Amino acid sequence: MTAAEWVPGTTDLERLREAARSCRGCDLYADATQTVFGDGPARAKVLMIGEQPGDREDLAGEPFVGPAGRLLDRALVEAGIDRDEVYVTNAVKHFKFAREGRGKQRIHKKPSRTEVVACRPWLVAELAAVRPGLAIVLGATAAQSLLGPSFKVTQHRGEILDAPSEFDGHPEHVLATVHPSSVLRAPDRTAAYRDLVADLEAAAPLLTG
Repeated sequence: MTAAEWVPGTTDLERLREAARSCRGCDLYADATQTVFGDGPARAKVLMIGEQPGDREDLAGEPFVGPAGRLLDRALVEAGIDRDEVYVTNAVKHFKFAREGRGKQRIHKKPSRTEVVACRPWLVAELAAVRPGLAIVLGATAAQSLLGPSFKVTQHRGEILDAPSEFDGHPEHVLATVHPSSVLRAPDRTAAYRDLVADLEAAAPLLTG
């Protein structure tokens, strides 16, 4: 099963967002608070893809509003990328978690390959609607959703790559880097943050004019 039967044949983002609220393409909807669809300008120069919404995003219904999102906003500014020209979304649109501890805190769990594939029709629809020149994939899950399961971020981070032909030039290019949440977990956050900014800086020349 995939989300394909819930994705309407439209490039209107509002219609896509509304339809996504009812998606049953995998089982993650059952425990999540809500679908967290992408957000940003309808014709963005950059479409940025993360893994999945986190706890804060699940509650707010918006992507990249938690600590990792705030770090990413700061990194974009330092890299010279206008945040207002970026559409942000995730490879998986529902929060996957396990409950731990007495308070049953919701702990992030990595989505399975099956769940990523099931949700991919929404990502394809967002790309067709937004028509970005560049997609920036944050971390392995996002990168493999767009570029295939054999893609390794560690081998290609910071490189400007040609996008797969299936997207018909939108995006034309892809840039892979780490997910900002990995920076927050890094033993040396300063170095990890500096490397993230350096990766993003590689995109700046594509966005001028």
